[in-house]
Amino acid sequence: MNIPSPKPRKERTENAEKRRAQLVDATLRSIAANGLAKTTLATVAAEAGLSQGVAVFYFKSKTALLTGALRALYDRYDATWREALARAGNDPVDRLAALVLADFDPEICNAETLSVWFAFWGEQKFTPQFAEVSAEYDAARGGAIRDICAELRPGADREEAARIADWIDTLTDGYWQHLHVFPEKNSREGAARAALELLATLLPEHADRLRR
Repeated sequence: MNIPSPKPRKERTENAEKRRAQLVDATLRSIAANGLAKTTLATVAAEAGLSQGVAVFYFKSKTALLTGALRALYDRYDATWREALARAGNDPVDRLAALVLADFDPEICNAETLSVWFAFWGEQKFTPQFAEVSAEYDAARGGAIRDICAELRPGADREEAARIADWIDTLTDGYWQHLHVFPEKNSREGAARAALELLATLLPEHADRLRR
């Protein structure tokens, strides 16, 4: 009797990564369509075109699956703003504008993705795994904004730079909420222009460049 040879380790690893990514993408689609509470291993498996057993094999529980999906969502967001910074070069004004405008990139800021972000944020208080993932990624981006603000205000202390960074974050978060709740009254382009106007107000010495 011929016994089939086991797949090479590399192929097994690639297949596993493909299945996990397939399930994560299906999770995000399920949350957008059904909400967080009604997203289950079963709805995700159906969305992915896989058996529920496959979903259980890779993620063990709904919480693990949702946490993996949130991390994937943050990975995409993280890559977007880091790539924007890399393209902006070394000038701190260009870097700050790029970082803020990255929040309104259509791949990140769209109706489906915003619905998923707010679904997760609404559960952070009750699911510590979600809060831990958010804190990890938010710390990196917050640190990047504070560093740029400190560079733009060399005579100021770190607390002032931190306050400016917090104001910027609060504004962009607020525009995300407006776009999510009142999409018919708001647009990504309008929100991006308003965010740059705020930067110009907070940093008047760079206003002309930020209003470009």
